[in-house]
Amino acid sequence: MAEPDTGSPRERYRAQVRAEIKERAWEQIAAAGASALSLNAIAKRMGMSGPALYRYYAGRDELITELVRDAYRSLAGALRSASETGAGLAGLAQTVRGWALEDPHRYFLIYGTPVPGYQAPDDTTAVSDEIMAILLDACAASSQEEPATPFDTHLEGHRDWAGDHPAPPAALHRALTFWTRCHGVLSLELAGHFAGMGFDPAELFAAEVDGLPAR
Repeated sequence: MAEPDTGSPRERYRAQVRAEIKERAWEQIAAAGASALSLNAIAKRMGMSGPALYRYYAGRDELITELVRDAYRSLAGALRSASETGAGLAGLAQTVRGWALEDPHRYFLIYGTPVPGYQAPDDTTAVSDEIMAILLDACAASSQEEPATPFDTHLEGHRDWAGDHPAPPAALHRALTFWTRCHGVLSLELAGHFAGMGFDPAELFAAEVDGLPAR
């Protein structure tokens, strides 16, 4: 994701360098994983000194945070566009899958194993709240009135993850079921665990979404 054009030649140059640093970081992540990210290696690849690169990012964690924010913004934008064109849960699920398949390393950065030694700032996942809000809107619109399950009752008092969204417990339950099914199948598919099993992961993914309970 490119940095915005902020006007002056110096600001544009800084934005270009920061964007290239992020591109090189993604290349490193694709080659060796986020845990191997090295600003010094990026500086060498760009023909810069380590101290020069640190003028753009203060350290590894600041760079990872920027990559995480970019990833969340990208997924939120894709889901927002799908929602605005009338996509229901199935459409949103396919949007998530398409986004993940487009760049598995980006997917795993935010939904995979945490990077050792990295602690994300509290505001890093703020955009993820927008992602969940889009999902909750879809679940609230499609949920049916049914007798409450024990987990529905549990969610009435444990809904901090939903922010201030007014979705009823049944919709919260459906959203969590949707989310765990999507990410369960995607994580296995992207990690290659379906290879050689003889079925189409796309069909499994669609079946898991279609099999969501109406609640």
